[in-house]
Amino acid sequence: MRQNFLRSALSALTLLLLGCSPPRPNHPVVGAKNFTEQVILGELLAQEIEAKSNLHVERRFYLAGSYISNQALVSGRIDAYIEYTGTALTAILKQPVNRDPDAVLSTVRRLYATRDDVIVGEPLGFENTFAMVIRGDDAKRLNLTTLSQAAQHTPNWHLGVGYEFEQRPDGLPGLRAAYNLHFAGPPRTMDLGLLYRALTAHQVDMIAANSTDGPIQALGLVALQDDRHYFPPYQAVPLVRNESLRRWPQIAQALHALAGKITAEDMRTMNEAVDGQHRNPADVVREFRTRHSL
Repeated sequence: MRQNFLRSALSALTLLLLGCSPPRPNHPVVGAKNFTEQVILGELLAQEIEAKSNLHVERRFYLAGSYISNQALVSGRIDAYIEYTGTALTAILKQPVNRDPDAVLSTVRRLYATRDDVIVGEPLGFENTFAMVIRGDDAKRLNLTTLSQAAQHTPNWHLGVGYEFEQRPDGLPGLRAAYNLHFAGPPRTMDLGLLYRALTAHQVDMIAANSTDGPIQALGLVALQDDRHYFPPYQAVPLVRNESLRRWPQIAQALHALAGKITAEDMRTMNEAVDGQHRNPADVVREFRTRHSL
């Protein structure tokens, strides 16, 4: 009787767990991480898929960081999202840092295909590397253009970073070692959207930002040159489940249409339109697609 009871209990638990699993939608789901550029790129991919098919695309944006977005892709909760090759290499696939763009792309493609049955599409055309950013007035006053020059001043500065950058292997620990950086205290971690506010309010003196961020130019800030070439390449590439491509081959048409179409300047302009001008990302993307005859 005890064995029968246990079998019945296990069967009931299995049915309960299956019942709790979300039903697989009959349409593609595009994801994005939790910052402006990712939302723009997710919207761009979604609109392009819709334009190349009669499919409705569900948007699941603001998926926290790289780990959560990757888990959502691998588990099938989303079908595609845009990632950066350097992030994929080190933070997700746990490979050593490599500064050769072609080698990084090749490694990322091979490992995603063999480990997760995920296809890495052609690069979108721009790279979004990390950028150590300071106030323009400080750069001018101290005559700073490179990270090596800034290193002598950082013991008097406070650093602001996003949550991922503090821990990831291509982030703060390695950067400190590469440039022998020391700061006035521990880094102040915050949401990516708050970094520029903290910098302009003099709450911090340097931030770990992204090279395609719109506020850099809009606020008269300076992105210091990575003169020791610490950061690996970060080409923007679409990641798509192979199963999703088989199910909806129209996705491949959208990926082909977007390959090589976005410059870093395009991305900065769209980021600033959303962040600085508070425009709707969907409208900004539609205008971009119109300008580029997509």
